[in-house]
Amino acid sequence: MPQLGETVTEGTILRWAKSVGDPIATDEILVEISTDKVDTEVPSPAQGVVIELLVGEGETVAVGTALAVIGEAGEAPGADGQAPAEAPAAEAPPAEAPPPEAPTPEPAPAPVEEAPKQEAPAEVQTPSREVSVTVEPSPPVASDDAPNRGVLSPVVRKLARDQGIDLGTLTGSGEGGRITRRDVEAAIASQDQPAAAAPAPTAPAAESAPAPVAAPPTRPAPASPAPMAPPAPAVATGAEEVSLDRLRVRIGENMLRAKQTAAHVWTSVEVDYERVERVRSAAKESWKKEEGFSLTYLPFIARATIDALKEYPVVNSSFFLEERKSILHRTVNLGVAIDLDQKGLVVATIRNADGLRLVGLARRIRELAEKARAGKLDPDDVSGSTFSITNPGPYGSFMSAPIINVPNVGILSTDTVAKRPAVVTTPEGQDTIAVRHIGYLGLSWDHRAFDGSTAVLFLGRIKQNLETWDWNQELT
Repeated sequence: MPQLGETVTEGTILRWAKSVGDPIATDEILVEISTDKVDTEVPSPAQGVVIELLVGEGETVAVGTALAVIGEAGEAPGADGQAPAEAPAAEAPPAEAPPPEAPTPEPAPAPVEEAPKQEAPAEVQTPSREVSVTVEPSPPVASDDAPNRGVLSPVVRKLARDQGIDLGTLTGSGEGGRITRRDVEAAIASQDQPAAAAPAPTAPAAESAPAPVAAPPTRPAPASPAPMAPPAPAVATGAEEVSLDRLRVRIGENMLRAKQTAAHVWTSVEVDYERVERVRSAAKESWKKEEGFSLTYLPFIARATIDALKEYPVVNSSFFLEERKSILHRTVNLGVAIDLDQKGLVVATIRNADGLRLVGLARRIRELAEKARAGKLDPDDVSGSTFSITNPGPYGSFMSAPIINVPNVGILSTDTVAKRPAVVTTPEGQDTIAVRHIGYLGLSWDHRAFDGSTAVLFLGRIKQNLETWDWNQELT
């Protein structure tokens, strides 16, 4: 399973483009994979014949898991060069030790679960016959039965930890005995069942009483707790239960992880967009005729924000508390949140955005939005952002407090621009009330990375740029 994004830990096989026995050329499409970031077609890294498909369609596996074996025509599965290494490792102990010693490794799964670097293995180059694209395999394990734990995804580990499930007691149903999310969910469900049936043990209590069997009929039987009312249905009358699709599950997991990781704080400023509006209104007809799409406020805000990020580089950083480091990025890779027609959300990245002016930013935002809604984003389009912008303004929002796209340390929300009365100062120094185009910018920022003064100064720089720049020059 290739690494299709810096924060991607697992992927789902959507479709195999080849079957066992089919010939395949280098760079020919082999499989279509879906992650929480992107759906993409993955080419074959080698030429030959598909010997074996190790993961079925619809299965989700961790990054680094072997997906298929490519070899020579007539080569049998399991021949030299086969991808999975777990089977030989498991068979080795019986061959070199007496049978009584075989069960001894069974209590050893705990050390594997405690391995601190399980989620960030070193990147290695896999053999050419093993289907992989920049694979990150699991590190060597200490016991014969531990490899199944070695490919546990972070999602599975976190779910088990949060629910108090001992992974060492589970039997994996995945490829090679790997423990999957479904295995953990089944264990959680089995934990819940005794609680629902709790009243049932009252019957044995009556049987264990020392009284003779004939004694109960001589007196009225006490109210028995056994006949309990059934639990309330999970779905009320008139409601509908809807299964979450893959994208919604991934979004939910990412949002929860971000909220639990970053120390979210929110700060906002009011912006007078009058200068921007005058330029935008004057150019919007010719712009749409030449470019084919509308000139919105977003590229203006993005341009002003990029300048502020260069002035306050700590806001354009990635923060890693456990590693006790912060990475200040020299360039701005601007993430832009794109709504998928209310069917999900994706953050697409404008790489080297600090090298673009207003026109270039507007074009790139439009291009990424079209690719996202057509499902054609590449892995590079959804990774590597250093700061993000979300734009709920067109939907009528007043003020928004978005969730940070970790490991970024900030995300800017651009809300509705509307006409409002405002006090303005004339060139002669007189205060007067005028109708202006006013809007709000909200910044969600990670208090672990910097402090409130930086957040306010950063927003103030964006505000100043929007209110004072000569935007006509940006359109030439």
